[in-house]
Amino acid sequence: MPDTQNNQPAVSDALNALLADSFALYLKTKNYHWHVHGPHFRELHLLFDEQAAQIFATTDLIAERVRKNGAPTLRSIGDIGRRQSIKDDDATGVEADAMIKRLADDNRTLLAQIREAKAAAEAAGDIATSGLVDGWADEAQQRIWFLEATLGY
Repeated sequence: MPDTQNNQPAVSDALNALLADSFALYLKTKNYHWHVHGPHFRELHLLFDEQAAQIFATTDLIAERVRKNGAPTLRSIGDIGRRQSIKDDDATGVEADAMIKRLADDNRTLLAQIREAKAAAEAAGDIATSGLVDGWADEAQQRIWFLEATLGY
């Protein structure tokens, strides 16, 4: 049963924004997985798929934290679209290096969202959320590192 006495709107809002951006980044990463081409196709195809799976795995955890705090979470693609700050990429023929750079930037955006969720949780005394987001931050930092290493930064 949700802890409605622990319902902190700032925490729920930060988590829902994080959830929307997680879905947006997941879909963008899968898009690039499906459409990457060039001399490093196999490496990037596998990297993007691995990263997409990692991002998707966090979505249920994020939504459950919102619900455990007694608040509603996202209900539709439209709801995601209204809340996301990570932009979709409908372009065709995106070069592999551009994909990598965009995903690294988007993961930085997601990391900033994670930090906002952590700050909101700590301000509200929500130690469960505060602790849980640390792992998500580490995963985002690792994705950024892998993407940048692929470009030779």
